[in-house]
Amino acid sequence: MHLLIFDLDGTLIDSKRDLADSVNATRAFAGLEPISLETVSSYVGSGAPVLIKRSFPDASEAEQAHLLRYFLDYYREHMLDSTALYRGVREALDSFHDSGVAMAVLTNKPVRFSVRLLEGLGIDLCFFRIYGGNSFEEKKPSPVGINALVEESGAARERTIMVGDSAVDVMTARNAGVVACGVSWGFQPETFASAPPDFVIGDLRELAARLDN
Repeated sequence: MHLLIFDLDGTLIDSKRDLADSVNATRAFAGLEPISLETVSSYVGSGAPVLIKRSFPDASEAEQAHLLRYFLDYYREHMLDSTALYRGVREALDSFHDSGVAMAVLTNKPVRFSVRLLEGLGIDLCFFRIYGGNSFEEKKPSPVGINALVEESGAARERTIMVGDSAVDVMTARNAGVVACGVSWGFQPETFASAPPDFVIGDLRELAARLDN
């Protein structure tokens, strides 16, 4: 049995606009000018607290905590305004499911938001587990999430693949001793230069074809 573990933002879902709008709504709340979609996207991947720290580098820790609460409240209400699955994702997940492949999500996004997004997009039932940044004491690139999923699924590590769009996902796979698959369409594929995955795909259906072969 294969085990496929997916990152969320930038891998399964294109959430750039809703994340950027939520950051800029928080900046407006703080009396600051908006920042670009590309800039916000470069800040994503290490969880909401880090996103806020990067978006408000001059704020104190107390101010950042206050801004984080505002951001989370705003994002909770707007996370599905523009967010959509990337091309080929639904078809690939259906193919994996039909083939009996175990699938899970491991993201640094808060788990309750992750579950709500996947439910809203109609793919939550594809996954036997959905783990977020607050599911364990350590976030990616710690291997703790992958280790738990390998144990729970009963899959062998050599048949486990971490699929993601950034160096964080590759480092998580390396730390856990599993295969790293990079995606070319995500938020931060340029970070693969510092942490190359085992292979890169341009459409999730390519991974389905690879497993079939």
